[in-house]
Amino acid sequence: MDHTISSTEELGTPAAQRGPSRRTFLKWSGVAAGAVGLVATTTNLGMPTKATAAEVEGMEDADKTVWSACTVNCGSRCPLRLQVKDGTVVRVLPDNTGDDTLGNQQVRACVRGRSIRHRIYNPDRLKKPMKRKPGTKRGEEKWEEISWDQALTEIADKMKEIKSKYGNEAFYIQYGTGVLGSIMACSWPPEASPTARLLKSFGGYLDHYSDYSTTNITQAYPYFYGSWVGSNSFDDAKNAKLQVMFGNNPLETRMSGGGHTFVTQETKRKAGVRTIIVDPRYSETSVALGDDWIALRPGTDAALIAGMIHVMLKENLHDQAFLDKYTIGFDEAHMPAGAQPNSSYRAYIDGTGYDKVEKTPEWAAEITGVPANRIRQLAREIATAKPCAITQGWGPQRHANGENTSRAIFLLSAVTGNIGVVGGGTGAREAAAGFGIKRPFVSEMKNDSNKIISCFTWLDAVDHGPEMNTFNAGVGVKPEDGSRSLKVPVDANMQPENTKLDVPIKAVFQYGSNSLVNQTGDNNTSVDILQDESKAELIVTCDIMYTVSARYSDYLLPGTSTAEEFDFHGGENGGPMAYGIVSEQAIDPMYECKSMFDICTELADKLGVKEKFTGGKTREEWLRATIDASRAKSPSLPTYDEWKKMGIYRENKGSVIPLKDFRTDPAANPLTTPSGKIEIYSQRLANLAQKWEYGVFRPRLEGDHLAPIPEFTATWEGALEARENKKFPLQVIGHHFKGRTHSSYGNVDWLKEAHIQTAWINPIDAQERGIKNDDVVFVYNERGTVQLQAKVTERIAPGVMSIPQGAWYKPLPSAEFDLPKDANPKKPVDISGSVNTLTSLHPTPLARGLVSHTVLANVAKAGK
Repeated sequence: MDHTISSTEELGTPAAQRGPSRRTFLKWSGVAAGAVGLVATTTNLGMPTKATAAEVEGMEDADKTVWSACTVNCGSRCPLRLQVKDGTVVRVLPDNTGDDTLGNQQVRACVRGRSIRHRIYNPDRLKKPMKRKPGTKRGEEKWEEISWDQALTEIADKMKEIKSKYGNEAFYIQYGTGVLGSIMACSWPPEASPTARLLKSFGGYLDHYSDYSTTNITQAYPYFYGSWVGSNSFDDAKNAKLQVMFGNNPLETRMSGGGHTFVTQETKRKAGVRTIIVDPRYSETSVALGDDWIALRPGTDAALIAGMIHVMLKENLHDQAFLDKYTIGFDEAHMPAGAQPNSSYRAYIDGTGYDKVEKTPEWAAEITGVPANRIRQLAREIATAKPCAITQGWGPQRHANGENTSRAIFLLSAVTGNIGVVGGGTGAREAAAGFGIKRPFVSEMKNDSNKIISCFTWLDAVDHGPEMNTFNAGVGVKPEDGSRSLKVPVDANMQPENTKLDVPIKAVFQYGSNSLVNQTGDNNTSVDILQDESKAELIVTCDIMYTVSARYSDYLLPGTSTAEEFDFHGGENGGPMAYGIVSEQAIDPMYECKSMFDICTELADKLGVKEKFTGGKTREEWLRATIDASRAKSPSLPTYDEWKKMGIYRENKGSVIPLKDFRTDPAANPLTTPSGKIEIYSQRLANLAQKWEYGVFRPRLEGDHLAPIPEFTATWEGALEARENKKFPLQVIGHHFKGRTHSSYGNVDWLKEAHIQTAWINPIDAQERGIKNDDVVFVYNERGTVQLQAKVTERIAPGVMSIPQGAWYKPLPSAEFDLPKDANPKKPVDISGSVNTLTSLHPTPLARGLVSHTVLANVAKAGK
């Protein structure tokens, strides 16, 4: 059966409804009152006329206007002023405080936050507790409505059973950041969430290190800088002679006044700093900020940097004085004890290292696709710009061996001497001012189960947990400093120590997250693992939406939206401006929804740990305690009641210059590396390489090894393999999307109309395959097939495709489609265009982290 969707149809609409339809959701009890309230005010929901717009902001006869916020994980925290009429949110207004001065800027929400009413009143809202019908499989979407008492009683009974059989190490909080920007409704990091405090009260849980955004760079930091280090805040670029961004795209990933859209553009307008963007895709940041675009092949940044450093060394453009004083491992004269001869980074560049290959610009050009003369020009420009602001986004490190990529960009800052100076940068992602809000709800209770795994290997822990240890899977012990990186313990000789899991994950709790399937790797394999009930025995999801991941759960608990709660939301990306928002509850909880704090309180009661969980405080009392604890450190902050009245409070704290003290006096301010210096060569990594194991759970692939220096490593499904792979010759990356934050807002009608899911393809690759703009195409590999529209554009490098990440996975049987010959007929076809249908669960070598941009695939016009 040919089920190809034409380009005129609505992409993502299945031929036959396989789960509860929108009509079914709307029939659920409790929805009638909300629907009637909404209909009663529909005449006031549209845009005001020109006359009223000039006289009145928003709705003139609204009952009240309250401060709220958009809290999804874009990095921003934007205030929203919600106007309420007859118990319904009828208008969404932006911040009306501050001005257009950098450091006091208005925090205006982007298109997502401004459409939040379409999330609050979305037909996909979860409305009543539900349980998967006995005898059905996860994902079949067969549900029965149950009471809150039944849901929490059954969940508590199953938790007690699992604890008695396996212990607390069998409990896991799945990574999710859908409500990252709150305190009392926080979903990540796990120890900050109400779920974590509940499980701590119950004896603990298996924790994870790092996060889906930064798995590999997080694990690179300890072996270069010792700990997480940001780069200079974007506003400091006014002091730079040149700004270079590797895969850094703030105008799409940090949209809104709460992000870096205003900061970067205002700095550019005033200082005019020349900006070079290094990225396979000509992003919105390239359009609005960039003066030059270096379109390299994905995953080859380390080769580009090696070629540039070769030029700097040959022409004596590097900062040898900085390298001698602040680093170890760059050359043979500055190596740690125990290092093998000719293992320095300079030996690698000169061709006297292990591979005996000189890293000339011609060598780099062959790998990266950037011409050798352009590499020479770029090297000279970066080396002679004093100072140069070098940053990287988190796209470059989401590759196989992405740890090396991130360290290579750090290295470029070191070789040019730009670390710790005004106008410079560390090569990391930009820092920003903040208040350093304290969280007593989190900090006063410890997790008795201290083992951690990589956030990306949780499905492995479900599938074969007791086989996992430090050396074959990156299992570790929670660092005492509370950091989210795995610092492998070492003995007196710096030899790594081993830790293993005793039991598999048996219970998974997911709050404000769509990461069971949609946002992790290889959707189809993820589903296969989750559907095996002999593995994970309990999966509980609390959310406001019936997400993709909700389909694969056992219990669904309807949570409240930010409009139905009150909370604190700290800004993180305002450049020199620190700010925070105290939100009010705008409307009563809809349907039978409850806040996560209330849900956990009731569940704690059934587990016999209620008093331990609540600590004798209400939700608001904990929130007040948060502000009080923060004011004890920073007395200038408003009280809780003052902050609630003003909505948003801001302070201009000035530019952030990380490692400034280290640069001034490295002896008095050593780094947390073993040497106290920047470690270009890491003896710890060299030792780990002797113990690390591959090929235990899946085949060992090219690039699966550790290197003590930030070298370029050819990897599986990388740029070099793409040349030889006849079936799947195109590299596929993902990019952040204006219409969604990851998958949040992915079901909002306004945004789906305005921002169409398309696969970016270069005209050269499109013409070769007979593909024109707006054609419906299949993008496919062995792991799966997606169907979506083609965007034929010169804004993507030849040989590369880019698909916006976060689209809601919608699989249909492959038999309903006329697939290309090399597409896998055993896998369903995802008609939403979710890029994780194509990605892999094979982890990176050090971090055991995400490889979401290491993908080879092909594309064909649908119907052929």
